[in-house]
Amino acid sequence: MNVTFLGATKTVTGSNFLVEAAGKKFLIDCGMYQGKAAEEKNNEEEFLFNPSEIDFMILTHAHIDHSGRIPKLYLEGYKNPIIATKATCDLCTIMLPDSGHIQEMEIEWRNRKRKREGKEPLPPLYTAQQAIDSLELFKPVSYDEIVDIDENIKIRFNDAGHMLGSSIVEIWVTENGETKKIVFTGDLGNNDLPLLSSPTMIESADYLVMESTYGSRLHIRNDDKAEMFLNIVSETLDGGGNVVIPSFAVGRTQEIVYELNKLKEKRDDEEFTKKYETLMRAPVYVDSPLAISATEIFRQNQELFDDDVQEAMRKGDNPLDFPGLQFTKTADESKALNEINTPSIIISASGMCEVGRIKHHLKHNLWNPKNTILFVGYQAPGTLGDKIVKGAKSVKIFGEEIAVNARIEYIEGYSGHADQEGLLNFIYSFLNKPKHIFLVHGEPEAQEVLKGKILETTDIPVTIPDFGETYELNEQIHVTDNIVSDATKTKKQFKHLRLEVLDRIQTLKEEIDDMENIVKEDILTPETQDEKVIELNNKIKELEQQIVKILSN
Repeated sequence: MNVTFLGATKTVTGSNFLVEAAGKKFLIDCGMYQGKAAEEKNNEEEFLFNPSEIDFMILTHAHIDHSGRIPKLYLEGYKNPIIATKATCDLCTIMLPDSGHIQEMEIEWRNRKRKREGKEPLPPLYTAQQAIDSLELFKPVSYDEIVDIDENIKIRFNDAGHMLGSSIVEIWVTENGETKKIVFTGDLGNNDLPLLSSPTMIESADYLVMESTYGSRLHIRNDDKAEMFLNIVSETLDGGGNVVIPSFAVGRTQEIVYELNKLKEKRDDEEFTKKYETLMRAPVYVDSPLAISATEIFRQNQELFDDDVQEAMRKGDNPLDFPGLQFTKTADESKALNEINTPSIIISASGMCEVGRIKHHLKHNLWNPKNTILFVGYQAPGTLGDKIVKGAKSVKIFGEEIAVNARIEYIEGYSGHADQEGLLNFIYSFLNKPKHIFLVHGEPEAQEVLKGKILETTDIPVTIPDFGETYELNEQIHVTDNIVSDATKTKKQFKHLRLEVLDRIQTLKEEIDDMENIVKEDILTPETQDEKVIELNNKIKELEQQIVKILSN
């Protein structure tokens, strides 16, 4: 059995793995790259395999960084089954066409620019209709069901607790009379997520391919995050401001709605009651057509909720609804939210602030110190959300420089990913431990820290694969090939280097803007000593000379 790592290698997006075993070739996930321009360019690259030669595909869950290139795969010749849980199939019916619509909108903007430059227009990565066409390949299965691909390969989907329908996939492969088992975690859920069950513990595996997003960090526990949420929101509303929550349309939005609805059961003292009543008086807008459709799919798959939620629903308590909750469907309804004078809570996608209606809400709310921007999910490096969380003084939105005067908060405990403790506990729970672990879907620092923890607490060898590496899964794990040729690798490196140069120039511009603000506010004051101003002036001269030197060369 060979595994080739073609995505989510030393990064958190683009999940894609090719397995060759028992005479079959199959894929685990086919996700989009999201975040920096250099990474997103990977979405346009050719697949490093022939799509028409792939026998079947396993999809761990519906998030676009795991499913988003399926329509591209379909367009390039793949016409065999895509096996996933029913809820994942349901969610893909809304998420992939929505992704296609975004591709069309983005290429339209790029083509207007190309037209002005006298260049030929480019096609979108895929259209909404092409995404709809690819849905014919989806084959739904249930959790815990053994699926026989043929006499030599069988698979089972287990609840990963990450989002509705998310799965840890067990794969048994028989070759030369010997059966080996490999487990792909997909994205492992956070144990205390509202709505969803905890990740399934797997009894045994020969090999484990595991995500590592939060490999170096621990989350805030559930009780703390609920309290933080209430305090932040009530303080902002009492001050006459809006709370804007950039949230992934599928999963996080429904969890926040549920958490808002359940807060009243946690405490009944006077201080809490006052804050809770402030919260309940405020209108809560879920501003995402996709979130509306996803919420309906959540309602249709209630059997996947955890036992407490199911029990509440049997008693007539709908955890996804409460007074004051409103959904905005049209673009006009969305725009109207920015004209409302009543302090409000606005939940809008996308969670990393890169695309969608959230950018309009940030444009209208970031500049106002009365408002709060409350982040509740992972922010990939280089995204607009990441820049705001890291303290940017201003950001560019739709070509306009917007001052970041609003209160910025980040409640990490809402993450849909297991933290370091959760990842380690998943490994510890195996009765028969894996012979080898591969870490994927994580930034390099998080992966190295997690690798160190695994080696420190277990005897299990750990590998952090590079893009394109193929590993033969035998007693001795080793790289047998790198599907990326040296020429292709060099070409990709230089292409990415060019994009990285542009990314760095943009970052430098933002840092100089930040420096200007700091100098104005903190240094060029009557209290500042002349010597300090002279020293700063000399350093800025040196920087100016360096820039002139670069330009002259």
